[in-house]
Amino acid sequence: MKETMKKAESKMTKSVERLKGEFAAIRAGRANPAVLDKVMVDYYGTPTPVNQMAAVSVSEARILVIQPWDVSTLKTIEKAIITSDVGITPTNDGKVLRLVFPQPTEDRRKELCKEIKKYGEETKVAVRAVRRDTMETFKTMKKNSEITEDDLKSCEKDIQNLTDKFCKNIDSLVSEKEQEVMSL
Repeated sequence: MKETMKKAESKMTKSVERLKGEFAAIRAGRANPAVLDKVMVDYYGTPTPVNQMAAVSVSEARILVIQPWDVSTLKTIEKAIITSDVGITPTNDGKVLRLVFPQPTEDRRKELCKEIKKYGEETKVAVRAVRRDTMETFKTMKKNSEITEDDLKSCEKDIQNLTDKFCKNIDSLVSEKEQEVMSL
């Protein structure tokens, strides 16, 4: 039983970590190197992440600087960023690329908040799916006489408490991110 609970908690934790990753990639007017995590550069025929080809740093609150280790790859990195869904055209000075993040409009902020809520809801659904699967496991254990009726009730209560804890955590992450987006 404890093993099953640990697995459930581990899966729920992974869902929340994925949500944090999604939130990091949301472009909210502040420069964040995570927006480039999904950008792949064709490096000698191999798709390579930007952060493995260049030093990515935040020079000012809204400026991201990309300094390739091999200057000959500058144009390739620039092309990959332009064709990606980052939505910002980099400026190239021959040595580094700069991404200037524009201040988002009110409409864009509201759009971002909707996106944030959607990600939060998807994560809650994932957490509830883990709860459902765990409950099924416990019911099967009861059917096979591995646990008693009281154990089943206790386990159901424990998994529900765990689910509630994770859902509260998700809600607080969502509201923090919404506040961050709206306060720009």
